[in-house]
Amino acid sequence: MPFQSLGLHPDLARAVTALGYKNPTPIQEKAVPIALSGRDVLGCAQTGSGKTAAFALPILHHLLSKPGEGLRALVLVPTRELAVQVDRTFRDLARFTPFKTAVVIGGVGHHGQVQDVRRGAQILVATPGRLLDHLDQRNFNLQHVEQLVLDEADRMLDMGFLPDIKDVLRQVPAARQTQLFSATLHAEVERIAAFATRHPQRIEVARPTTVAEGISQIVYPVVQSQKTGLLLALLKSTEMRSVLVFTRTKHGADRVAGRLGEDGYRAGRLHSNRSQNQRQAAMEDFRHGRTKLLVATDIAARGIDVKNISHVVNFDVPRAPEDYVHRVGRTARAYGVGDAIMFVDPSEESSVRAIERFVDVVFPRAVLPGFQYNNPPRHPAPAPRGPSSGGPRGRSAGGRHRPGGPRHR
Repeated sequence: MPFQSLGLHPDLARAVTALGYKNPTPIQEKAVPIALSGRDVLGCAQTGSGKTAAFALPILHHLLSKPGEGLRALVLVPTRELAVQVDRTFRDLARFTPFKTAVVIGGVGHHGQVQDVRRGAQILVATPGRLLDHLDQRNFNLQHVEQLVLDEADRMLDMGFLPDIKDVLRQVPAARQTQLFSATLHAEVERIAAFATRHPQRIEVARPTTVAEGISQIVYPVVQSQKTGLLLALLKSTEMRSVLVFTRTKHGADRVAGRLGEDGYRAGRLHSNRSQNQRQAAMEDFRHGRTKLLVATDIAARGIDVKNISHVVNFDVPRAPEDYVHRVGRTARAYGVGDAIMFVDPSEESSVRAIERFVDVVFPRAVLPGFQYNNPPRHPAPAPRGPSSGGPRGRSAGGRHRPGGPRHR
């Protein structure tokens, strides 16, 4: 189905063409017509599936079709990085329209945000806490909001934003259209949908436990004290042009980035102890290829939308299986290809087994030839064939890897 068949306003169809998009992704194909009809939407789609455009296009179409003033659309997101990403998508799609956007997030001054709103922004992208700060100070209000989006609702719940979300919902008109998107639709998300939406049309394009088809997954058993050494060895022996490294803690991210710097690798850092300007600079350097390494905590797992990330390295095994799916979803964006690597200390094996059950994959194990292991791992098991050979599990069995792991030089 081409974008032209979705019935979008000509100015939006023109923007889509200018951006080089020809056919909508599955979530766009299903969600856009429903949202254009005015119905509320409850959408579940894996990360990188194009869901930002799935809600942005109907919002812009609505604004173009019906004149109005003030803040008319509000998008709530869990993190600063995701807010910047969503704002960028709106600006791209609204390039041939008169609409302005404003971003309200922590880590930067209030004054500039207030000015952006008062200069005529009709679309506001915000994190819940900072938005409530502005509302409490009566810097602006939400009484004209006609379109509301709760994006990454499950992540907002994980971060403790439920009370803030309820406070915001009390300040937007009841007569509105609401779209709620989440990577998972567990019971808590369903409860948010019950009070935030009215008879929503439910859309699911992929099981929430699936990993994108283009991702090849592999595990390297290694003791914790040698993980940094193994990362450096992989960087020297493997074709890794753009690498996102996830650590469990902020201090761990600083340690890994510092060690990479000592060995001549320039690495950005992304975590909550960094200022917004530092985080933005790290993202821009990584996005434009000025640095090929970015070390991050899970705060970035759903807020990074960078094309052509070749590798995601799970330096530490994530705490929850859902976090694994969101981490590795940073590669193979928009149905591309990429590699997901996980370093596993013996103490983390039980967590890996939980992830394997969650994604219905048994990860192939690998050793790096020539690396001096303190405790040599047992010979890696042969890559198992998944139940759907050629799909996500088929790729997990090493679809693009040579034996022993990623493409070594």
